[in-house]
Amino acid sequence: MTHQHSHRDPACLEVFARLSEFIDGELPALDCGEIEAHIADCPPCIDFLNSLKKCVAVSEEFRNAAECPPMPAEMEEKLRAAWTAALARRG
Repeated sequence: MTHQHSHRDPACLEVFARLSEFIDGELPALDCGEIEAHIADCPPCIDFLNSLKKCVAVSEEFRNAAECPPMPAEMEEKLRAAWTAALARRG
């Protein structure tokens, strides 16, 4: 089966799922090599990786700014429900 390079392609989904660990240096060298090989020829994964790197950089800036007050439990529940619904729509 030919790799389709899209957010629905199983190979891309596997890479998407592991990019955070990849960026954080938490994967074994073999896994990093597989991800690097995939990313070399996959524009959607490159875009996603660049977006994730930007998110990490912004979150680091935010973390260094000021402490946030704790999130109210009701807001956390709403966010979890929205996240679950978004994942269900993707599947």
